[in-house]
Amino acid sequence: MRSGRTSASRAGAWLLAPGLLWLGVFAIAPLGFLITVSLWKATAFGIDTTVSLDSYRIIAREPVYARVLWQTLRIAVVTTLLSLVVSYPLAMFLSRLRGRRKTLAVMLVFLPFWTSYVVRTFVWLPMLGRFGVVNQILLTLGIVQHPVDWLLYSEGAVYVGLVYVYTLYMTLPIYLSLDKLDAKLIEAAGDLGATPLQAFRRVVLPLTMPGVWSGCTMVFLLSCGAYVTPQLLGGTSGHMIGNVIAAQFLSTVNWPLGAALSLALVAVVMGCVFLAGRHLGLQQLFMGERR
Repeated sequence: MRSGRTSASRAGAWLLAPGLLWLGVFAIAPLGFLITVSLWKATAFGIDTTVSLDSYRIIAREPVYARVLWQTLRIAVVTTLLSLVVSYPLAMFLSRLRGRRKTLAVMLVFLPFWTSYVVRTFVWLPMLGRFGVVNQILLTLGIVQHPVDWLLYSEGAVYVGLVYVYTLYMTLPIYLSLDKLDAKLIEAAGDLGATPLQAFRRVVLPLTMPGVWSGCTMVFLLSCGAYVTPQLLGGTSGHMIGNVIAAQFLSTVNWPLGAALSLALVAVVMGCVFLAGRHLGLQQLFMGERR
């Protein structure tokens, strides 16, 4: 009996080994290295491996880092809300299609995401630029007399780019929740006298909230770490913490400060996820399942 249990335990350990190895190599080890680097010092002659908290003192002393971090969280929250507004009607439309129409529509939604993230971001440069498509339409319709410059290299352009590239991550979990929804529940609400709006508010929305929370979590986490979109579309007013971190590693070669800023971002984001998880449950937050 004991030998059978031992064999089962060994088999379970071997099955877990690949996942644990992947987690250790690609998650735990890089995080440990990041913590180690954040405790070093940057000098005029290079990196000093002497243990120091100078990088954390700089972050606490300089208010610019707190402002950029706050701006990052604000942009991430607004991006999440805008993505939800765009994605929910799209997901509802997809869920109501049947047969080949549904297959074709879902493929069309996925089609833009088969190209590179960078390419999809670059597309907005000729569209939002001074002589871009949007300005030409505004001039043709007589809405403006001269090309407007604030469409590009602004915080608004960052919102446009982030919502576009992360729409799928919001649409997919909401679509799956709507697709599993029993249509008889909506019919029963109508039979009981509920208007379409009341049926949506009291039946559809509560039952699809797990998908909503899952999509919001994904978009928020991805938006917090965005780098390419604010770098290409944001200009000086749309920079996020990812751009500041990249500058420390690539331009100023201050790796300890870049590592400390990365850990500060991780701590703040994980704190937000933890607070949300206490109210909703981590399973609902990440897996889209009701408690």
